[in-house]
Amino acid sequence: MSALTRTALGLGLAFLYAPILVLVAYSFNASALVTVWGGFSTRWYATLIADGPLIAAAWTSLKVALASAAIATGLGTLAALALERHGRFAGRGLFTGLVYAPMVMPEVITGLSLLLLFVGIGLDRGLFAIVVAHATFGTGFVAVIVAARLRGLDRSLEEAAADLGAAPARVFASVTLPLIAPSVAAGFLLAFTLSLDDLVIASFVAGPGATTLPMRLYSQVRLGVNPEINAASTLLLATAGVLVLTATWLTGRRTVA
Repeated sequence: MSALTRTALGLGLAFLYAPILVLVAYSFNASALVTVWGGFSTRWYATLIADGPLIAAAWTSLKVALASAAIATGLGTLAALALERHGRFAGRGLFTGLVYAPMVMPEVITGLSLLLLFVGIGLDRGLFAIVVAHATFGTGFVAVIVAARLRGLDRSLEEAAADLGAAPARVFASVTLPLIAPSVAAGFLLAFTLSLDDLVIASFVAGPGATTLPMRLYSQVRLGVNPEINAASTLLLATAGVLVLTATWLTGRRTVA
């Protein structure tokens, strides 16, 4: 690697991660001023725990993320099975596009489209609407992960089970599902992380009493940044990082095996 390449790589990484490191560092700032270092302290994490509205928003995000990730995992796994185990079928191209479209579509468009849909069918905005929106968004990511694993499976194992008289449902439960379980778990964790971090889509479909943690943080930032927001953002960042690393490890471990 040349010196120019190393310099460009270093500058790129600094551009991406230096602001995050500064945020994490200043979450331990003893001073109430976010731009003045007053010494090391964990006082803002204690303040964060006592912040009722922020904790309530965090619980809302967790509930939404769990529900939407569970739905996205189920739908994404079924979509992957349809694409990888049923060959060419009528409408396959359209189905593939519908599954993967939310992954590449701008979140503003996705949020606005879902809002218009919910208004059109008379679905009130709120927690349920956010769950449906996040499940729609996460299904494609789960499908990609599970489909990649299905593509690498030895189909002779499933065929052997079928030859021995196992019904398709039994083949899936006893052979296919255990083999793709790490990828399914990885897809769940990724969908959970995407839901936990989402602000744009939730802002469109959330209603009164359905404020997620990113929405709460954004509303507080508009009134001014304080070290408590830095602390909350650091915890959210750490949670998302652990989930993504776990999902990556699960996928890589099974793929190598």
